[in-house]
Parts: sequence; C-alpha cells; structure tokens
Amino acid sequence: MNFEYTSQQVSIQQAIEKICASFDADYWLARDRDGVFPDEFVAAITAGGWLGIAMPEAYGGAGLGITETAIMAHTIARSGAGMTGASAVHLNLFGPNPIVLFGTEDQKQRFLPSLIQGHDRACFGVTEPDAGLNTTQLATRAVRDGDHYVINGRKLWTTTAQTANKILLIVRTTALADCKKPTEGLSLFYTDLNRESIEVRGIEKMGRKAVDSNALFIDNLIVPIEDRIGEEGLGWKYLLHGLNPERILIAAEAVGLGQAALARASQYAKDRVVFNRSIGKNQGIQHPLAVNWMELEAAQLMVQKAASLYDAGKPCGAEANSAKYLAAEAGLSACQRAVLTHGGMGYAKEYHVERYLREIMIPVIAPISQELIKSFIAEQVLGQDKSY
Repeated sequence: MNFEYTSQQVSIQQAIEKICASFDADYWLARDRDGVFPDEFVAAITAGGWLGIAMPEAYGGAGLGITETAIMAHTIARSGAGMTGASAVHLNLFGPNPIVLFGTEDQKQRFLPSLIQGHDRACFGVTEPDAGLNTTQLATRAVRDGDHYVINGRKLWTTTAQTANKILLIVRTTALADCKKPTEGLSLFYTDLNRESIEVRGIEKMGRKAVDSNALFIDNLIVPIEDRIGEEGLGWKYLLHGLNPERILIAAEAVGLGQAALARASQYAKDRVVFNRSIGKNQGIQHPLAVNWMELEAAQLMVQKAASLYDAGKPCGAEANSAKYLAAEAGLSACQRAVLTHGGMGYAKEYHVERYLREIMIPVIAPISQELIKSFIAEQVLGQDKSY
C-alpha cells in the first residue's frame, strides 16, 4: 500500500499548478462578478492536452486513469479556481466515457478528437424538473422515425449549455408503462445542440456565476440514428459507467476547494493581530482549523481509494459515493470556518472566502444528495431495507 504519487502523477500535478498560477484569485473574483465564461483558462488547459487526460491515445488523449484525472481536478480547485475553474472543464473529463466504452469506431473518430482538442464543447442533459434524482422517471421522449429520432421534453441544471455545441442526452425511447423495469427503455445520444430546436434559459444562482446552469426546452429535435450511443433502451446501463467517475472527480474538487479555504484561513490567522497577538495563538481559532485539515486529508484518502478501485476495474460504488459525501462535508466545514476565521472580513468579496463558501454548496448538493448517499450505503453496504 503506497500513498505517494508516482513521478508521472507528480508531473501532472506540477503541470496543472503551473497553468493555474497564471489565473490568480483576482481573475476568479472578476469572473464571479461579471459572469464571463473563463475561456482563457479553458484554452490554457486545452493547449496542454489536458482535456483528453482520460481519453484513449488512439483519438489524441493521454490514456490515463480516473486517479490522474482526479489529481488534475483537485489541483485546479485547490489553486483557488474552485468550482468555477473545475466546472469549466469537468464534463469533458468524464462525460465522454460512455462514448469510449460503448460507441462505435465511427462515433469515436467523429466525437472524441474534437472534444480533446477543444473544438467541441459538450453539456450533459440528464436531470428533469419532475424527476430530480429519480432518473428512471425521465419523461423527455425520443420517437423513432426512419433513420432519425424526434425528441421532445425538458432538462434542468444543464451546465455550459449557453456555449456548448454538443449535448450528451438521455431520454425515453420506450414509454415507462411499457417497460418491465423502470431502468429499461432509456437511450443515450450524443448530438448537436441545435438551438433552433432547443431553447436554453440560464438559471441565476448562488455561486459559480461564470459557468452557466440552464433549463432546456426541447421541441422536435431531430437526431440521426448515427448519434445514438449503443443499443436503444440500454442508456441507463451506459449512464452508470459515468456516475462513479463523476462522484470521484467532484469529491476531488470539493477537497481542493476546502484546502484553498483552509490555506487562506490559516494565513489570515497568522497575519491578523488583535489585543497585541495573532488570532492564530488562540485555541478557539487553532483547533477548528486543525480539525478541518484532518477531515480534508481523510476525505482525500477516500477519493484516492475510490479512484484506484475504478482504475483497477473493481466495484467502487460505495467508495465513490463515500468520497463524495466525506469531501463535501469536509469542504463545507472548511469553507465555513474560513469565513468565521476572517470575522467580518470573511463577508467581504475581496478576501475570496465568501465565494468559496457559496461554491462549496455545489458538491454538497450535486450530483447526488448527501441523504441519498446515506441510503445507498445503508442498503448496499449494511444490508438494510430500501427506505424509499
């Protein structure tokens, strides 16, 4: 058992740190204020070839694992870019996984190089207003008509749809009433985001203003059969192959953001002098920060374990979900403590920690709630009866 990064992994971390160093806290504060997508940052990541870190070498990727991808995601968030920087590239890191695993050779040749090179930007259409986390109840419908499908419905919380030209879309191709199981009858498509048939409405939200979230209204979207990934009706099975990597990556980002907040709080505690002594000399300041460090380190170990299991082809559902849960809790605690350590100035944007506190709510809420993770562990690990 070895907890040290390999030389290659250290090199990845250092290379990402070098890129992130050109985008300081003031850059991310500006993006939080003006809501402009961080194109310069994404261009720098793309130029380094990092969008394809987990994609096969045959299509221009690096052919590395989720372990290395998590290192990249963690390093971006920890640099101070937080969830804004991480989310700007997040989907490209894990989203194409179903195409890699289940796409035809023609689809891989058509789709993957353009994603890796940054020519295409994809968004992910899964969540719906009336389904939430109950993905089997999706109502957006695709009807086969000769050599194409006609899709109608709605999607919610679709990230980067304002600028994306591609969409990974899961919809019903068989009515739920006609399926033996609710997981049947769903199909996965990767296709053009045709704005003549898809209305994209931005959602004003609490944080991460520069990376848009959207409601999608799909009206008679024509999708050629060549853009369907795998077999009709097996989309749920394909989607599952992207869920554990997504949990692992967002956990890595949550740890990184929590560590960024902790670093600022620790520095402020040393610099801030009240009653002729640094506030960091007070155990009331020291002890919570020490607990934050321990919690973040423990969460990071679970991230590494889950990623290692995934890369080894072993079951990792419990570990991936646990990593997301622990990282979100540790990150939230660290971000809250960072604001409190700064006192009144923690409420001021110029000190950045209030932005971190707003952004850490993303991994707390998404892509799966903390409560549903508890239910998963209780049922799948501890053998309890299903509670919902």
